[in-house]
Amino acid sequence: MTDHSADAPRLTTRETADRLGVKPATVYAYASRGQLTSRRDPEGRGSTFDAREVEALARKGRREPAAGGDTPRIRTRITLIDGDRYYFRGVDATELAGRHHYEQIAEWLWTGTLHTEVRFTAPPEALAAARRSIEALPESSGSADRLRVAAIAAGVTDPLRFDLGRDAVLGVARMLIPTLVDALPPCGEPPHPDAPIAERLWSRLTANRPDTASLRALDLALSLLIDHDLAASTLAVRVAASARAHPYAVVSAGLGTLDGPLHGAASGLAHRMLAEVLERGSAAAVVADHLRAGRPVPGLGHRLYSGPDPRAEALFAALERMPTAGAALGAARAVEAATARQTQLCGNVDLALATLSLASRMRPEAGETVFAVARTAGWIAHALEEYGEPGLRLRTSGQYDGPQPPRAVP
Repeated sequence: MTDHSADAPRLTTRETADRLGVKPATVYAYASRGQLTSRRDPEGRGSTFDAREVEALARKGRREPAAGGDTPRIRTRITLIDGDRYYFRGVDATELAGRHHYEQIAEWLWTGTLHTEVRFTAPPEALAAARRSIEALPESSGSADRLRVAAIAAGVTDPLRFDLGRDAVLGVARMLIPTLVDALPPCGEPPHPDAPIAERLWSRLTANRPDTASLRALDLALSLLIDHDLAASTLAVRVAASARAHPYAVVSAGLGTLDGPLHGAASGLAHRMLAEVLERGSAAAVVADHLRAGRPVPGLGHRLYSGPDPRAEALFAALERMPTAGAALGAARAVEAATARQTQLCGNVDLALATLSLASRMRPEAGETVFAVARTAGWIAHALEEYGEPGLRLRTSGQYDGPQPPRAVP
C-alpha cells in the first residue's frame, strides 16, 4: 500500500512496477542507475519510491506526438541527422569513420568510451551452430536468410541470452557480430580469426585478394552504416527490445525488416544497374529503360538529405583510392550525369556500396550483407537504450476502421 509520508506520497515496489509496466527487478535497476530514489519502508516491508519521480519516469516512456501528426517520437542519444550531415553522439559520423575502425566506433556507441585496441571473437559453440544452420539452407538462400538463421542459432547456444543487464548485452554484441561474419561461407582464404571484421568479411564476399585501400573502403562502409536514426529495421529493433526480447532476437527482428525490398535491397539493384551500364557502354540507355518501365533509378537521392548523402561522399572518396574501382566509379558517375538534366538527386550510399561490390567482384547482394553486419552494432546500441525504458512503451493503439458493433455472429 502507499506510504503517505509527510514530504511526498510514496509507492511500494509493486505499485511502482505496475505504474511503469515493468517487473519489480527492473524497478530496482532504475534505482541503481539513479533514475528513481528508493527508501526503506519504516515498517520494514521493503523499499518505497517517490510517486512524483515514478510519474515523471512513466511520462518519459510514453508516446509523444510528433509535430504535425501522431507518429510516436523515441528519444535517443545515438544519432542525429541535421541538415545534410549526421552525427554519432554529437560527433560528425563521417569524420569519426575516417579516423577510427568499425569495431572501435561500435564500442564507442555502446559504452561512450573509445578503445583503440578492440577485437571481436566468435565463441566456438555459437559459431559451429551458426555454420550448421547456414549449411542446411538451400543454395538459393540470400544473405539476409543466412544472417538471420545464424543469429537465431547462436542465440540458442547461449543459456544466458535472457540476461538483459548492460554487461551481458555488451558481451553478446562482441560475440554476435563476429559469429555472423565467420559463419558465412568463405569465398577465398579466410584470415586469422582475430583479424579485423572488415578483413574477415571481405573473405566472405569475394575471392579477390584485398589490397590496403580496398580493405579500408570496406571498413569505412561498415563504419558509416552503423546507424542512421530510426530507420525501419531500427524501429523494429526498438519495439522488440521494448517487449524485452533478448539481443539475439532483437537483431533477428532487424534482419527480418532489412529483408524488405524497400530497405535493404537497394544496393543490389544499383549493383545490377552499374553492371548493365558497363556491359552496354551507355548509362543513358540504362537509365532510360528504368524510367520507361516506371521504375526509379536505383541509388539516387535520400529522403533525409536535400543535398548529397554524406555517407556516399565519404565512401566515393575512399573508392577513388581503390586500384580496381575505376570502371565501376565511371559507371556510377555516368548514371548521375545521365539524370542530372532532369533531377537534382545525387548518388546515395547504396550507389557507393554498389560501386564497391562491383569493383571487388562481389555478388550483387554483397552490399546488403555489408549493411546488415554494420547495422547490427547500431541495433545493439538502440537495444541498450530501450532496455533502460519502461517495458512495452512502444505498444501503440490501432484506429479501428471496420464494421461497427454489435453485429450478428456469422
